[in-house]
Amino acid sequence: MAYMDPKQMVLDKIKENGGWVNTHAHLDRAYTLTPDNFNNSYSYLKEKWHLVDEMKKSSTVDQIYDRMARATEVLLRQGTQAMGTFIDVDEKIEDKAIQAAQRLRENFGSDMEMRFACQTLKGVIDPKARYWFDLSLDFVDIIGGLPAKDFGREEEHLDILMTSAKERGKLVHVHVDQFNSDEERETEQLARKTIEHSMQGKVSAIHCISLAAHPKKYRQEVYRLCREADMHIISCPTAWIDHNRTERLSVSHNSITPVDEMVPAGLNVAFGTDNICDIYKPFSDADLWTEMRVMLEACHYYDIDYLVKIATVNGLKVLGIEPNS
Repeated sequence: MAYMDPKQMVLDKIKENGGWVNTHAHLDRAYTLTPDNFNNSYSYLKEKWHLVDEMKKSSTVDQIYDRMARATEVLLRQGTQAMGTFIDVDEKIEDKAIQAAQRLRENFGSDMEMRFACQTLKGVIDPKARYWFDLSLDFVDIIGGLPAKDFGREEEHLDILMTSAKERGKLVHVHVDQFNSDEERETEQLARKTIEHSMQGKVSAIHCISLAAHPKKYRQEVYRLCREADMHIISCPTAWIDHNRTERLSVSHNSITPVDEMVPAGLNVAFGTDNICDIYKPFSDADLWTEMRVMLEACHYYDIDYLVKIATVNGLKVLGIEPNS
C-alpha cells in the first residue's frame, strides 16, 4: 500500500508556487524578549500595548534593524518569497522603525518581496498619534489599523484609515476581533466600512478570532458581508490559540480564525506569524510550518491544495503582489 506524506506534499507544492508568503508580522519587535520582561508575557493584550513602550523608546535604529534582519534571515531560510510586516510609528519610537525598514528593504529586497504597514498602537485620533500616523503614510505600502485602541470611536478610526488609503492608493490591513468574545463585532464593522468607502478588494481583516464565538447564523451573515466587501482574511494561528479561558458561555469553538468556514464561504484567506520572540509571543520562532500545522489541526481543515494557496498565492494577493513579479 502506497504511503502518503501530506506534510511533504504541502511543502513541495509551496515550493512549486514560489515559496511561503508571511502576510503578517511585527519584525521591529522581534527578539526583544529578555529575562527582565519575560513575565510581561502573562499580561493582558491591552496591557502589552503599553508595556512595549520603554523598549520602543530605548531602541536605536541599528538595534531595530538587527532584529528585523535576523527575522528576515529566518524566513529566507524557510524559502519565503514575500513578507508583510507592521512597524511601530508613534511618539515612543518616532520614525526609527521606518529608517530600519528602509535599510532592510535596501539589503534584502532582492531576496524577498517586502511590504510594510504602519502599526497604530496609539490609535489615529489623538493629535500626537495622528501626527505620527500621517508621517508614516508616504513610506508604508499598507495602512494599518487597530480600532480597539480608539475605543468608542472605532468608526472614526476606520474612516481615517479608509480616507487616507483612498487618497494615496494604498491597501488597508486592520486588526479586528482579537478577544475571542461574542461581544465583539469588528469584522462586520470593517466589512461595512469597506463597502461604504468603496474599498472592495483593498482591505484585509487580521485575526477575526471572535467570529468563531458567535452563533452560526451571525457568522454566515458576516461571511456574506465580507464577500460583498471582497475583504481578505489573515489568520495568525499560534498568536491566538493560547487565548485565556473565561467563564463566558458561547458556541463551542477554538480561539482561531474560522478558516474551515471562510474558505467554503468564498473568502480569500492567507496567514502569517504575527509576533516573534517578544512579550506578545515569547516562544514563537517564525516557523511557518508550525503556523500551518496549528491552523489545519485547530480548524480540522485538510484540503492540501487550498492550504498551499493560503501559504502562497492568497498571501500575494493580500499584499498586493503579482505572482512571479
